[in-house]
Amino acid sequence: MSGDKRALLKQRMESGELRLQPLTFPQRELWENSPVPPGDMANHICCLIEVRGNVTLEDGKGAFQLVLDRQEALRVSFLPGKDGPVQMIRRDGVLNFRFRELREEEKSPEAVEEIAGQLCSEPFDMLQGPIYRVDLLRREVDDHIFVFTIHHAIGDGWTLGLFVQELCLAYIQRVRGIKEPLPAVPQTYSAWGAAERAVWTPTEMAPRIAFWKSHLAGHQRLWSALEGPLTTTGTHTRLVSYFPAELAKAARELARKSGATLFSTLLLAFQVAFSRWAKTDDVLVGTPVANRSRQSCKETMGYYAGVVPIRGRVDAERTFAASLRETHETTVNCFGNAMPFAELAQALGDKGAPGHNPIYEVRFALQNHPIPDVALPGLSAKLRMRSTGTARYHLACEVTEEGEQLEVVWLFRPQLFPQAEVENLGRLFQSVLTGACRAPEARVATLTE
Repeated sequence: MSGDKRALLKQRMESGELRLQPLTFPQRELWENSPVPPGDMANHICCLIEVRGNVTLEDGKGAFQLVLDRQEALRVSFLPGKDGPVQMIRRDGVLNFRFRELREEEKSPEAVEEIAGQLCSEPFDMLQGPIYRVDLLRREVDDHIFVFTIHHAIGDGWTLGLFVQELCLAYIQRVRGIKEPLPAVPQTYSAWGAAERAVWTPTEMAPRIAFWKSHLAGHQRLWSALEGPLTTTGTHTRLVSYFPAELAKAARELARKSGATLFSTLLLAFQVAFSRWAKTDDVLVGTPVANRSRQSCKETMGYYAGVVPIRGRVDAERTFAASLRETHETTVNCFGNAMPFAELAQALGDKGAPGHNPIYEVRFALQNHPIPDVALPGLSAKLRMRSTGTARYHLACEVTEEGEQLEVVWLFRPQLFPQAEVENLGRLFQSVLTGACRAPEARVATLTE
C-alpha cells in the first residue's frame, strides 16, 4: 500500500468511518482452504425473491437502506495485508441497488433464471466493496423479482432468509411513513467473530482434533488423479429432480420409527447409492451446519455456516435398519465434535490446493434453514434459493423440503462426470430410499440390485 493510501486509511479509521477486524473462522476457510481464489464468482450466493404488490423503485431503495444500516455484514469488504486479509467495516454502507424493466421475451421463468445467472456471475471488488448486489426486475406493475447476490464471505443460506424478512418489514415501515431505523441486532457479526475466537482455544479444540484424526484415519481420496487443470476452473452443472410427496412422507416415517433424523436417513440412502456408483464402501461427505445455536445471532446476516465431515462404511450384508442406527450415531458424534473447519484442516495438515478441497470431495446437505414466505397487507414475497455451488468440491447433493416433496439438486463438475452418470446416481438414490422405506430390514445389497 502506498504512503498516500496508508494515510487515507488511517484518517478514515480515526474519524470512525471504518474499522478493521480479523477474519471470522468461516471467512478464514475461504482464504485458507478453498481451491478457488476468494474473489472467484464460485463464491457468490444468489437467491430470487418473487414479490407481488405495488413496489416503487424509491421505496424499494429506501427499504433496503434500512436493512443496510442494520446489518454490519453488508458494509464489509476486505483489506489485504502481509499477514492475511482483515475485515474492513464501514460505518455507512454503499447502496448497490439496480432496476431493470423486463421486456416481454424476458418474463418467462426460464428467461428470468438466465438473467439471474448472468447477474450472479458479475464480479465483486473485494477491496472497495460492496460485495453484495440487489437487482429489482419488474415484470408487471405488481409483479417483481429481487435478485439478491452476496459474496459467501458475508452471507450464507440463513442470511438469505433474513434478507427477505427484513426487506419486507422495512418496506412496510417505509410506506407507512415510519422514519425510525430498524432495531439494532442483538449481536453484530464482528462481535460474534470475536466471541468465537475466545471460545476456540487450543485446550477446547484438542479432544475434538483427536476425534477427527481417529474418525478420518486411512480414508483415501477418490479422484485425486483427476484433479489439477480440470478442476481449477469452470462452474458446476446444476441438475434438479424431485422425490414425490409419498416418498418424502415415507422417509420421515422411517426416520421416526428408527429413532433417527430425516438427515441421517437420507444420508444413509445417499451413501448406499454412492457406494454402488463410485465402487467404494468408504464414503466421506462434508455437510454444512448453520452454526447459529445462540439466539443472539439468529437475526444477524453474515457467514456463520460451518462444515462437518461425516464418514460412513457401507456394509452390503447388513440391513438398512441396522445401518441407519449406526449412521445416526455416527452423525450425532460428528456434529457433537464440530469445530472450525479452517482449524480442523490445519490440524490434519490438509490445507487444500488448486482443484483440491481439503478433507472431503463430496458435499451432502439437507437444507433446513428458514426459507420464509412473507404475506403482508398489499405485499407478498416468496424466496427461491438458487443453488449456485461453490467450486470447492467435485460433486454435491443438496436436498430441500419443498412443501410435501423433496427437491434434490445435483451440482457437479462436467469436466469429470457426464450428466448421464449423475442422472444415474440420482435414480439410484431414489431407488435405494424407496426400497428402504418399503423394507427397512432388507439387506443393503438388495437395495442396489
